Amino acid sequence: MEEEFASSLLETAVREFAKLPGVGRKTALRHVLYLLKQDEQESVGLGEAIIRLRKEICYCRTCHNISEHEQCPICSDPRRDRSTVCVVENVKDVMSIENTRQHQGLYHVLGGLISPMDGVGPQDIEIDSLVERVASGDIREVILALSATMEGDTTNFYIYRRLAAYPEVRITMLARGVSVGNEIEYTDELTLGRSIQNRTLFSDSFAKED
Repeated sequence: MEEEFASSLLETAVREFAKLPGVGRKTALRHVLYLLKQDEQESVGLGEAIIRLRKEICYCRTCHNISEHEQCPICSDPRRDRSTVCVVENVKDVMSIENTRQHQGLYHVLGGLISPMDGVGPQDIEIDSLVERVASGDIREVILALSATMEGDTTNFYIYRRLAAYPEVRITMLARGVSVGNEIEYTDELTLGRSIQNRTLFSDSFAKED
């Protein structure tokens, strides 16, 4: 049975907090009551930060990473290796790989993985824009840094087939220091860094399966 609140404002705030991942109504109520106990400026600051986040954050027109401008800081950094692109599922994976300091190239954020069970097809994620970047002729290596799951492997293979028209481009994948079933964001930095350094040709994975 849901709690009844004397204040409609309290009820609205709890309902909105409860929409966050992993937050139920009881936890939402604790968060709201905590904010009410704090100095007014702290709560106002949180609200303003959220509003600015929604209004001012956008996605990089090149790699689809989050950014405050049309191009993210990584894509606009002249020191980055523009011939290498690391393909990841989401923004959190960019952060995880950046923390290893082992990748000096650019990124391409797909925004998801191919998953027929969930109704997600190739057209629903940023694969076409990746192919367009490769077709421009500036890229010499594409690193497939997707999670070692069925969805990740399916997406890897689809991208590999789409890029087969560009044989001059080297397609590599993370070394299997990343355990099967693991997601990139939950892999420790040392293991992830070594997997980037020891990456292998994607085509070699077929030979191992035969």
